[in-house]
Amino acid sequence: MRFDLVDLRLFLRVAETSSITHGAAKANMSLPAASERLRGMELELGAALLERGRRGVKLTAAGRVLVHHAQLVLQQIEHMRSELSEFSGGTKGHIRLMANTSALSEFLPEALKAFLANNPGIDIDVEEQSSYDIIRLIAEGFADVGIVADIVDFGGLETFPFAIDRLVVVMPRKHKLSGARRLSFRVLLEHEFVGLAATNALQQHLGQHAVQAGRPLKLRVRLGSFDAVCRMVENGVGLAVIPETAARRCRQTMAIRIARLSDPWSLRHLNVCVRSLSELPDYAQRLVHHLTP
Repeated sequence: MRFDLVDLRLFLRVAETSSITHGAAKANMSLPAASERLRGMELELGAALLERGRRGVKLTAAGRVLVHHAQLVLQQIEHMRSELSEFSGGTKGHIRLMANTSALSEFLPEALKAFLANNPGIDIDVEEQSSYDIIRLIAEGFADVGIVADIVDFGGLETFPFAIDRLVVVMPRKHKLSGARRLSFRVLLEHEFVGLAATNALQQHLGQHAVQAGRPLKLRVRLGSFDAVCRMVENGVGLAVIPETAARRCRQTMAIRIARLSDPWSLRHLNVCVRSLSELPDYAQRLVHHLTP
């Protein structure tokens, strides 16, 4: 049986996304090339690794076994690379980091800047995912380090404190609610909103709370960044709920007001999570220690 490292990395990406198309994209490979490699793996093994359907692919029993061993092989290679790099004058390695919207936009840039400056041989792939998906992907071994809000069940993962993330409401200076210092999310649902993309993890989180409150979230426009959202709010398009750090930054240059939410879920603790800190390569452990107080 001859599977190379490209095969193993591709198969893990397909397993992670439940899609050959998305897995190929994550592996930086064309769809025809990825499909040919997967067929070759199945022919080499003499058994199906994937069940192909209209909505994606599912792992067969053989596919689940391959995922397990592929993760072990690639993890061992990273450990080997880390140890051997000491003989060449510097550590080299690769870390896959997943973070929720707030962590990615408001807290990580400065933290990673300092870490990368002190670790020039380390590359980090950063992806935005919802906290729920991050927990699953870390537990299944598809990522090394995650940063999530404490709204999830961590299961058996190891966790470390990272930052406090408070969600606030942003409104135009002359809005009729602008005099309030605290507001409930349910009251806000009477008004129109400016939001982020439908696939954005924070936007999905707000949508879930709107459903629980029994009222729809009336979104007038969706945008790609907190700054763009605040600019729309400034111009009276609607209200927005965003992290307090982003709101305070935007308030320095925009005519907006900020009020805190009275809902308990608006105050979130962000945590770094890993499957097992001791099993990570030394450089990934250093990143975890760097991110935590």
